[in-house]
Amino acid sequence: MNNSGLSGNLNGIVDFLGNSWNFECMGCAIANKEIQVPGGILYEGKYWLLVTDTIVPIPGFLIVEAKRHINSFLELTSEEKRELSEVLMRTEKALKDLGITSEVTLVQEERSKHFHVWVFPTYDWMVQKFGKGVEFLGNIIEYAKNNAGEDDKKEVLAVTEKIKRYFGK
Repeated sequence: MNNSGLSGNLNGIVDFLGNSWNFECMGCAIANKEIQVPGGILYEGKYWLLVTDTIVPIPGFLIVEAKRHINSFLELTSEEKRELSEVLMRTEKALKDLGITSEVTLVQEERSKHFHVWVFPTYDWMVQKFGKGVEFLGNIIEYAKNNAGEDDKKEVLAVTEKIKRYFGK
């Protein structure tokens, strides 16, 4: 999978709406609101933010982003772990209750240098075109980035608004 757009790997990105952003750490820039994530912040808690993926235009592809700059699950406090668990459960429930997807994949890795968790929806087109499982996520992401049209981007923003309302924003 391509590393472009992952915090700690470069100094800037172009989001899926065509906006350019420069930063030292993408996660910190989102937490400090130096980057205006497409669709805005869906949830903001004491320790976590929920946002739409900035680069990949897939409806319901969400990121639970740590507000503080940490790299590993091992660095989380008990309070951060508790809130993270609540946000992940509410996010999965929102995606399912709203009929956006019936299945999600959660992904967290230390490579990005700023702790976040992907909440990745599963759609029929993904399974039909690539298969099912984490080993196909890179191909799905590249396909979405390279093939998304204006209607797809509008759908991402529409889904983002539904989730925002679900979270009471």
